[in-house]
Amino acid sequence: MTTIYLIRHGQAEGNYYRRCHSWHNGLLTSRGREQLLLLEKRFENVHIDAVYSSDLYRAMSTAGAIYRPRGLTLRVDPDLREIGAGAWEDIPWGQLLHDHREALTSFLCCDPDWHIEGGEHFPQVRERVERAVARIAAAHPGQTVAVVSHGCAIRAGLSAWLGMGVDKIGQIPLSDNTGVAKLEVENSHVHVVYYNDNSHLGAFASPARSPGRDYALSGMETNALYYRPLSLPQDNSAYLAAREEGWMAGFGSIDGFDGASFLAEAQKDFELCPDSVLQALLGDVPVGVLHTDWQRDAGQGVGWIVFLYMAPDFRGKGLSVQLLGQAVSAARALGRQYLRVCCPPGNRAGRSYFLAHGFHAVNGGDRSNVLEQYIGLEL
Repeated sequence: MTTIYLIRHGQAEGNYYRRCHSWHNGLLTSRGREQLLLLEKRFENVHIDAVYSSDLYRAMSTAGAIYRPRGLTLRVDPDLREIGAGAWEDIPWGQLLHDHREALTSFLCCDPDWHIEGGEHFPQVRERVERAVARIAAAHPGQTVAVVSHGCAIRAGLSAWLGMGVDKIGQIPLSDNTGVAKLEVENSHVHVVYYNDNSHLGAFASPARSPGRDYALSGMETNALYYRPLSLPQDNSAYLAAREEGWMAGFGSIDGFDGASFLAEAQKDFELCPDSVLQALLGDVPVGVLHTDWQRDAGQGVGWIVFLYMAPDFRGKGLSVQLLGQAVSAARALGRQYLRVCCPPGNRAGRSYFLAHGFHAVNGGDRSNVLEQYIGLEL
């Protein structure tokens, strides 16, 4: 008999930034890295003979918590990948909800008939995950193997091993990041001992996501943003109002605010690239602004956040990270490895925000005006 621990990857940028990351590569978040420490501790006294993962960064990074302490070599299998989302890759969930509501609902419910350009069908995913696990078990008779995969892929496999039809994949709750399933495989039969176990996360555990259409949509409607260019000069007043309120929130007064200069900079960047000045929306409600500059320091692999803003009524709800995720996505698409923002020490609120989200002062020192985050994809 072969024992297989099937593990979902740690929290990754797609989870955190609320974007469709299926085959699209992204890094683990700080929370994801904390989950890895707890996952490593869970398995510290468990004998593991081999470790496999999908070939996506978030899965390979998660597998490091198992294979590195043991001095094992990671074995990569593309059949363990998440379902391919084709034309939807790296699109914000809020944009998909706005533009493709019914198709998104079908996807979230794991409808076997769901399919979009360049993507996979759920039955295809189920077949390849079954194939991968059978192949791994055959290669390790009598051994114990850790396998790292992805949420929908694991649900698809579990549905088969539990004897459920392909139309029932969506009835299996999506597990917490680093959730564990234990499989026992003998003579091609797979017995599911348990699944969706996140006990190692303790107080940091999240409940398994309930299946069903209503639940799937409720989360999207309340916290998934989408974007449209904030057309200038037509939207000058909206941009200036956001800059002024943001200045007040950051510095505590309007002293030093130069609306004309800020607007001129926004118009210049908008003319070079309309997607450089975006309005964030939740449903039909404008909730924020993201202004980026992709010309400055482009030769150094740098992209700049000029202005990141959430309206007062929507602060403290965990939404602003999605604007940060939009900036990261655009920067990576342009081949940038660093994201910078000018945030002087006097802007205490803004500086605290960026430092809390992975930025650090360039050249060190608390008095540096420039904060930077490395966004390169590497293990």
